[in-house]
Amino acid sequence: MDSLGPHCQRVGRVATQEGEATQGGLRQMWNEHESGQPGLLSTRQGQELIRKGIPHHFRAIVWQLLCSATDMPVKNQYSELLKMSSPCEKLIRRDIARTYPEHEFFKGQDSLGQEVLFNVMKAYSLVDREVGYCQGSAFIVGLLLMQMPEEEAFCVFVRLMQEYRLRELFKPSMAELGLCIYQFEYMLQEQLPDLNTHFRSQSFHTSMYASSWFLTLFLTTFPLPVATRVFDIFMYEGLEIVFRVGLALLQVNQTELMQLDMEGMSQYFQRVIPHQFDSCPDKLVLKAYQVKYNPKKMKRLEKEYAAMKSKEMEEQIEIKRLRTENRLLKQRIETLEKESAALADRLIQGQVTRAQEAEENYVIKRELAVVRQQCSSTAEDLQKAQSTIRQLQEQQENPRLTEDFVAHLETELEQSRLRETETLGALREMQDKVLDMEKRNSSLPDENNVARLQEELKALKVRESEAVASARELKLQLQELSDTWQAHLSRGGRWKESPRKLVLGELQDELMTVRLREAQALADGREWRQRVVELETQDNIHRNLLNRVEAERAALQEKLQYLAAQNKGLQTQLSESRRKQAEAECKSKEEVMAVRLREADSMAAVAEMRQRIAELEIQREEGRIQGQLNHSDSSQYIRELKDQIEELKAEVRLLKGPPTFEDPLAFDGLSLTRHLDEDSLPSSDEELLGVGVGVGAALQDPLYPLSPRDARFFRHLERPAKDSEGSSDSDADELATSYSNQGLDN
Repeated sequence: MDSLGPHCQRVGRVATQEGEATQGGLRQMWNEHESGQPGLLSTRQGQELIRKGIPHHFRAIVWQLLCSATDMPVKNQYSELLKMSSPCEKLIRRDIARTYPEHEFFKGQDSLGQEVLFNVMKAYSLVDREVGYCQGSAFIVGLLLMQMPEEEAFCVFVRLMQEYRLRELFKPSMAELGLCIYQFEYMLQEQLPDLNTHFRSQSFHTSMYASSWFLTLFLTTFPLPVATRVFDIFMYEGLEIVFRVGLALLQVNQTELMQLDMEGMSQYFQRVIPHQFDSCPDKLVLKAYQVKYNPKKMKRLEKEYAAMKSKEMEEQIEIKRLRTENRLLKQRIETLEKESAALADRLIQGQVTRAQEAEENYVIKRELAVVRQQCSSTAEDLQKAQSTIRQLQEQQENPRLTEDFVAHLETELEQSRLRETETLGALREMQDKVLDMEKRNSSLPDENNVARLQEELKALKVRESEAVASARELKLQLQELSDTWQAHLSRGGRWKESPRKLVLGELQDELMTVRLREAQALADGREWRQRVVELETQDNIHRNLLNRVEAERAALQEKLQYLAAQNKGLQTQLSESRRKQAEAECKSKEEVMAVRLREADSMAAVAEMRQRIAELEIQREEGRIQGQLNHSDSSQYIRELKDQIEELKAEVRLLKGPPTFEDPLAFDGLSLTRHLDEDSLPSSDEELLGVGVGVGAALQDPLYPLSPRDARFFRHLERPAKDSEGSSDSDADELATSYSNQGLDN
């Protein structure tokens, strides 16, 4: 690394001397392009000039010439694209602040550089909706905007995406990036096998350091002057320079990287490698073109990668299909296991039930046999009693029989009949039980198992009876042997024999005694074994009874839980119904309150109209009296009053509220009486006099009490209503006169 300094200085002096020649060559290229003549771009000289570096003030022109972006139709659409909205705008806004954050052109929020960068990225996301926006592309567009206006940068970027394989790199699948990584790994393995082995041993994958090289073209790796030199060559040669520069970096730093672990190598790629060629980018270019690059081999690797990917895709499809089939098979196996477990449970339950039914059937049959035996014995006793009764009836003529004896016989007869009745009832009950058990046995499935169990039970009973018979026979034989032996011992005459025979006989006697004891012990053992078998049978019966009791207890427990859950649900429904009832009551109370308020308003309006009618009546009477005093014609004045009454009726109709209730309503202890409607109001002055009773009663409302003078006036009005219809004006005048006199007195 220390040897790079002098060499970079020498390369810099050479570059300074060649700078003027490069500028001259570029000016010549531009002039030839303007004149339409074939330029230096397609010659070896143009390639050498570009590798030496494009001057800054020619870079925008040369880039456009290299990618043929000078006259693109999409440039005319740029302004229209900016007016449209893109679905990627939020992502673009989020990443703009992280694109060249230290550069003056892009520094600061809402700066000019950020705005034009947003415009170009948004326009391209609308042109190519399949790619849309990818994060690394913003650095390429930012470098273009540093050299040219946004419209020209947009055209160059579109050409780069279409012609320089960048579009495939930035697609959502990033298939081209995988191909580049695959090709780079092959070159690394071929040219730097030791370093490749070290990377593999440290699990330091190529994508961990080379992905950003291909996606950003070293713009996020090197400083801008070095990265721009690499970009100059990329514009002329394409992605080949990325492979060359990447492998050159690894060749230069192979010794240092071989000594580091994965974390150290990651730090080395981030901190050391980016600044190695800051002072001499020509050294980097020289190293890059010393790397071996075979385009044909790269094409072959591309075909291999495509075949490998297609094979992987087929394998993934097959794996997905197999996983789906495996999942379905697992589900099928689980279903079959559940069904098998359910069938096994049902089979075991059926076997247990059949065994229980067989035991119950056996017990009931034994009870039935006992009952039948009792019935037969009772029938025999009854026959004996009946025969005795017949004998007694035949002997009734015998005076020696007393009445007490006859009563005693009758008592015994009644008792025997009662016993017979009880026996018959027990017999019927046992028969019903037998029928029930037979029905239950017939309803049970798998009759073969039931028949097999019955055959086993019969065989067990036969073996039990045979064992009991053999035990009895053995006991009888033992008893006979014992008796024979005792008889043999009781015989005398041994004293006549010799002592030797006597000793032999004693030994034989002892041997026989021992054999008899052994036979006795065997008989006792068989008897105890038989007893053990009986006890085991009883134990099995008791266990089955316990199992049934346990099953019934579990069923009752489940039923209790179900009832508790049902009770809880009913409680919830009850609380909900109570809440709804309370809401309904509140609504009904509110409606009743509103109705009563409207009723009170209408009552107030009617009361006001009543007051006004009363005042008008008083005015009419005063006017009538005044007319009599002035000897004027009262009939005209009465007609005027009728007209006023008609007007008041019209006002009452207008002021009247909603229809009133027929029956009085209670409102906080206040009685609301029936109001006067249109039909109850008089239509003429005569009708007003005729309904004086109603008007007086209506005006004598507890809410609006009348004065004594008004009450007397309406009592006078009640009198004409009781007379005939042909009342004269003089009667009305007399009433008015009396009313006025009373008013004057008051």
